[in-house]
Amino acid sequence: MAPEVDPPVRADIQSQNGRLEAVWIGPGPEEAPTLVFLHEGLGCVALWRDFPARLARRTGCGALVFSRLGYGASDPCPLPRPVGFMHHEGLAVLPEVILQTGIREHILIGHSDGGSIALIYAGSDTRRGLLGVATLAAHVFCEDLTRKSIRSARERYRNGDLRKRLLPYHGDNIDCAFTGWCDAWLDPDFRSWNIEAFLTGIRVPVLAIQGEDDPYGSRSQIDKIASGVGGQGDIQMFAHCGHAPHWERPEVVLHRVSAFIRQVTLS
Repeated sequence: MAPEVDPPVRADIQSQNGRLEAVWIGPGPEEAPTLVFLHEGLGCVALWRDFPARLARRTGCGALVFSRLGYGASDPCPLPRPVGFMHHEGLAVLPEVILQTGIREHILIGHSDGGSIALIYAGSDTRRGLLGVATLAAHVFCEDLTRKSIRSARERYRNGDLRKRLLPYHGDNIDCAFTGWCDAWLDPDFRSWNIEAFLTGIRVPVLAIQGEDDPYGSRSQIDKIASGVGGQGDIQMFAHCGHAPHWERPEVVLHRVSAFIRQVTLS
């Protein structure tokens, strides 16, 4: 039987640049390894839905879920975001969050931009206590396909219902969240954005999941991850799945990520 997990507890983090909305699920870092959830470019704590709690329940790990500055109920951030915003998150913000929360052994779970941030962190010198990384639709380089889909999202935000759909999750941060993400990715300088150099520095197991129908990234993304991390990588392509595998194929993703977590925590 899966262990019981207490309801999420609000536990905001005061970073150097502002307050981060955060919740803690399950055991604390002194009792079990911690799953650290890093959301997508339009995500936040609430948009993970029940995935963190279900994963914590299946594995017996604790879970920290937080919204980056400018998202959800976190403090706003100055715009425009720089082209290197994911590098800053992986090299400066995430290490600060882990230090402040007293996290010891941990596994990163990153979706889209959050997956990229996880890979940057894992390939840097700031990874003490890191046991593994699981990514969902992560990016390691900029594709025309991605920028095309973001331009389509910008049109839906301006003239469709996307802003209305995101508003309950981001509140006063809604324009900060969308514009910060959209304008950074569509900046002409972002065409050269690439984090492949960090992959060779990763010394822990990596599980990389992507949907075959992902409109924001091609198979090349997951292939680059596999070749970059060498024998440490396990890649999984899921059919009938787009950019959010944990929403679109929840049971199979929960099963695969849970097995990965058990593997890295017991090895």
